[in-house]
Parts: sequence; C-alpha cells; structure tokens
Amino acid sequence: MSWSHYCELLTISDDNKRSFYEEECIASKWSVRELKRQLDSSLYERLLLSRGKENKEEVKRLAEKGQEIEKPEDILKDPYVFEFMGLPENKPVLEADLEDALINHIEKFLLELGKGFMFVGRQQRITFDNEHYYADMVFYNKILRTYVIIELKTRKPLPAAVGQLNMYLNYYKAEVNDPDDNDPIGIILCTDKPSAKIEYVLGGLENRIFASEYVLYLPEKKALEEEVQSFIEGWEEKARE
Repeated sequence: MSWSHYCELLTISDDNKRSFYEEECIASKWSVRELKRQLDSSLYERLLLSRGKENKEEVKRLAEKGQEIEKPEDILKDPYVFEFMGLPENKPVLEADLEDALINHIEKFLLELGKGFMFVGRQQRITFDNEHYYADMVFYNKILRTYVIIELKTRKPLPAAVGQLNMYLNYYKAEVNDPDDNDPIGIILCTDKPSAKIEYVLGGLENRIFASEYVLYLPEKKALEEEVQSFIEGWEEKARE
C-alpha cells in the first residue's frame, strides 16, 4: 500500500474496521480512490449488517480476514449502493434505464458487486417452446464457480418475478453449466424489500435466490455505524446475563 492508503486508514478509529479495510486494500488491490469510495459507502457496516446480526464472530472474522467468499450468501450486500450512476434520488427510474446506467458504469458496478465477478452479458436470451425470455444481467463468479443472474426491479419484488428467475436458474443448470460449475445463483435487486412477504416467496425453493435492496445515494454513515454499535452492545449485554 502507498503512503496515501495509510493516511486514509489512519482516520479510522475502530481497530476492527481499520483492519478490515487494510485486508481488503491488499486482497483487492484497491486504489486510494476506491478505498475512499468504499469508506464513503460504508462497506464494512453494510457487510456486517447483512450477515453479522446472528453471528457475533463476524466482526472478528471481517477484521482478521476481510471479505471471504465461501458460499452464495457471502457475495451479498444489503443495500447495494449505486451512487456512481448519478441518477436522481427522488424520481422514478425505469428498469431499462437502470440497466443502461449500470452497463455504462460496468467497471464500478463490478467493484460494488465484490470479489470474483466477471460480466457475461445483458438481456441474455432463454428460449422455451419457441418463446423467448431475457435475463437482465448475467455474471460469473470465479471464486464460487457459479453463474449469477441478476434481475432488476424498480418496484417491490413480486412472486411472478421470483418464479421467472427460478426458471432461468433451472435453464442455466441444465443447459449452460459446465460439469465443474456449481448451481447458479439468482439475485433480485429492488428498491424495497418487504421482509415478511419475501420470506414466504423465497422459502422452500431448491435454487438459491436472494433479494437485496439498492440505493442511488451514499448511505448515512452515522446511522449505519449506530446500528452496528447497537447490535454489538446487544451481544455484550446477553453475554453478561
């Protein structure tokens, strides 16, 4: 790392958080600019809030090893931050416009998706009985050795969207996968994720489908940090009981 990297890291007072960004700088070869962007987008807090609420060891693991990818859940963030597209925050965005904007900023989108992602294509055609369907965006994660199909929704995810994505995954499993590929993964990116409803919609599926929110602006760092601190204090309080 350069001296400029160390100058940025020295501004982080929390030891675990600073250690996490050190590990990620080395493992992902972040430039100083990318380090600043990940700090501004609260990557550490987002990963911790996505996976750490039920596992207090996640704080220590992230600090010591950075973001490790061993299973499909490890590639997820909630929310994803797309501030680099420059789209207006309070105006409705069509799904096609969102897709166009992500393609136009594909390098930054890959960085936001995380480690191991390679872009395969957009609007990938899938044909059943002479009827054509189109998967919004398809990636391959070389760490998990799996295709990742992303569907973009500018409204709440509906059961029909989950069913269609499940169909795409079955197709890729049967027709596209090589023998050494793992089962494909589906991600629905949406502006709002109703937790109770989506739990029933996604429950019981054989394929791995996840729903995550996305935002078009940088999250409020103080609020995320306070939420992280709140559930860490909750762990400590339970340990004293």
